Amino acid sequence: MKFSVALLAVLAVSSSLSAAVSVKRSDFGKMPDGQAVSLFTVTNAKGMEARIITYGGVVVSLKTPDRKGALADVVLGHDDLAGYMADGGTYFGALIGRYANRIGKAQFTLDGKTYKLPVNNGPNSLHGGNEGFDKRNWAGREVPGGVELSLFSKDGDEGYPGNLKVVVTYTLTEDNRLHIHYTATTDKPTVVNMSNHSYWNLKGDGDILGHVLTINADKYSPVDAGLIPLGEPQPVAGTPFDFRKPTTPGARINQANDQLKLGKGYDHNWVLNRTGTGLEMAARLEEPTSGRVLEVYTDQPAVQFYTGNFLDGSVKGKGGKPMNQRTALCLETQHSPDSPNKPTYPSTVLRPGSVYDTTTEFRFSVK
Repeated sequence: MKFSVALLAVLAVSSSLSAAVSVKRSDFGKMPDGQAVSLFTVTNAKGMEARIITYGGVVVSLKTPDRKGALADVVLGHDDLAGYMADGGTYFGALIGRYANRIGKAQFTLDGKTYKLPVNNGPNSLHGGNEGFDKRNWAGREVPGGVELSLFSKDGDEGYPGNLKVVVTYTLTEDNRLHIHYTATTDKPTVVNMSNHSYWNLKGDGDILGHVLTINADKYSPVDAGLIPLGEPQPVAGTPFDFRKPTTPGARINQANDQLKLGKGYDHNWVLNRTGTGLEMAARLEEPTSGRVLEVYTDQPAVQFYTGNFLDGSVKGKGGKPMNQRTALCLETQHSPDSPNKPTYPSTVLRPGSVYDTTTEFRFSVK
């Protein structure tokens, strides 16, 4: 039997990936209706480890080395399924859909028809509604270097039109990249905007005010009291939202509070500086004491930077430790909030025959 050179190359890459990155499946508990929840542990040859469960597609933990080679878990979360199921408002590590972030007044109009969504965040709809993708038990299977998760969201699910078929693949590479690939198809026009809601702390403990952040964006979205964008994006220059040069979140978080009069911190959308359609750097996060570096690459037009404003210690995390305000931050790649109600924003409409297809990579290194 003869094989083409191209096919042999593909087989060689697949074999190498499988050998370099191991994937193990185990049990993570059962839901109240008896559904089994699986845990996939993905480890590369350098010792980096990602643990992902089928419930919510949650990244339960991600261990990565510091400059001395010591591993630490750099995401917030819970020790068991009960913790995730009881914790309804933080979205730790979860896949968010159908629509990540907020839709104003919990409704949108598409092709002349208005769709009403669950009101779960002030007057707005947040992160897909009351039973978003973060609260579903996805079907999971091992793939080379990671796990493939799939979900069927029926027509009318949380108010959204169209039967939606979703596939999300997490893969871990040899060079310490967590690669997330999202696809979706529909049989009716709908809106889709998915993201991952991991909470990062590159020290593994303490607060994130001394992390050093760069966001590749000249503009951000000013918001109203409900965190809905107010019209067109505005320049970051001369504001507390200018992270074009490396800056600690703690340096100007009080200025941001004063300007917004919300008394919380950063929870805003930055419109990224993009030059093409492929993966480009959205943000870079450094932690000086450990030397860990996280670079976020995406093909999405925006990123939400959130400083854990609504964590208040009432929710206990791994090892029973309370998760307090500022103990982690989020960098959620996305389309801008309320895009379905903002005709000048990049469209989030998905129509039959088209494929929602987007990728984000979290690239880890040391400095």
